[in-house]
Amino acid sequence: MKSGMQLIALGLNHKTAPVAVREKFSLSPEVIRDGLKKLYKYEHLREAVVLSTCNRSEIYAVVRRGSGNVLASFWGDLNNTECSPEFFEQYTYKYEDEDCIEHLLRVTSSLDSLVIGEGQILSQVKHAYAIAQAAGATSTILNLMFNRAIAAGKRVRTETRIAFNAVSVSYAAVELAKGTFGDFSHCSVLLFGAGKMAELTATHLMSQGLKKLYVANRHIERAIQLADKYGGTAVDLNDVFGLLDQVDIIITSTGAPHYVIYKRDMMRVMAVRGDKQLMLIDIAVPRDVEPEVGCLPGVKLFNIDDLEAVVDDNLQERQREAIRAQRIIQEEVDALLERFNYLSMQPVMAQLTDKADFIRERELKRAMRKLPDISEEEYKVMERMTHMIVRKLLRDPMRMVNNTAGTSRERVLKYAIRKLFKLQEESIDE
Repeated sequence: MKSGMQLIALGLNHKTAPVAVREKFSLSPEVIRDGLKKLYKYEHLREAVVLSTCNRSEIYAVVRRGSGNVLASFWGDLNNTECSPEFFEQYTYKYEDEDCIEHLLRVTSSLDSLVIGEGQILSQVKHAYAIAQAAGATSTILNLMFNRAIAAGKRVRTETRIAFNAVSVSYAAVELAKGTFGDFSHCSVLLFGAGKMAELTATHLMSQGLKKLYVANRHIERAIQLADKYGGTAVDLNDVFGLLDQVDIIITSTGAPHYVIYKRDMMRVMAVRGDKQLMLIDIAVPRDVEPEVGCLPGVKLFNIDDLEAVVDDNLQERQREAIRAQRIIQEEVDALLERFNYLSMQPVMAQLTDKADFIRERELKRAMRKLPDISEEEYKVMERMTHMIVRKLLRDPMRMVNNTAGTSRERVLKYAIRKLFKLQEESIDE
């Protein structure tokens, strides 16, 4: 890695913060994109990628060594909140350099997920990286790291059985409901939301024999599309609360930034339902259901943090595969660290190559002026010959430069090459 630069990951996840905290730091792609476009305002913050999912909010960054506190400022501005030192100590984690690399690879390999082996996280990391690239917030270091991490995630899923028979959050939600109602053949379920999570939930519900499915969504067209796929009924949002006295289970997974089900509404619903029990499973972050709804008689309310017990029951086999996955991750970390070692020598190597190639082209043009009748084929032979002379002359110096990268000899060799070949000094960031 470039001398003076440091890799840092700052974040919180399902292990360090409850959903009531996580939802406050859930960011939309638009907010992330706007924040990353203003990266230039933060002194010593060189590159950044922001990952925000239902179970984690993280910033991966390249900062000037010793300037890690700049991430706290960027975090606060991005989330439009001021966090105390006590908050960071209680809820967040921070990984540096090699630990940062390993953490990202564990994330892309789904070893750090609520559900080990789940498949969504890899696409979520890809999306986060794409947003950062489009915002101009990444360069050499994070480009290398994220490309390697994404490749490692694919490799883990290909070379291990970590994803075999893996549960998902939506599967866990259905299993939780099944534990209470048993047979779904006499139940009716309302899905609040029509995105990917809702579709996965519908798939699991129908595989368990559900006969009556309702789908409500802000965009009725998407509700109709999902309901038709599974033989269900689409419901307009304005008609939802008139329906709730008929359903047994509500599973919510909208992307709304606010509650979509409030206690005041559910009080009226439960008054109509009488003694009929109602289960609500809220797998959205930010949460869809006001927490006080769970205090109403006859209501059982669960959120995403309550799914851990279901997930744990299905964990043993994937934990064995996780050991194999960790070996792959360590191989990938070592390979990436080796690449980063070479980065510190790349500027001087590039300068030396550029200068040699400039001289080669200049002298070739001079020779061509003295050989006006040379054929195109003869010109290509001469050009290739001069190119190979330069390449072979630089081969040994380049090998030596690579071998000293990251060692105590690096600084001396860089200085000697610059002096011998009169190369330009590196900028302060290098």
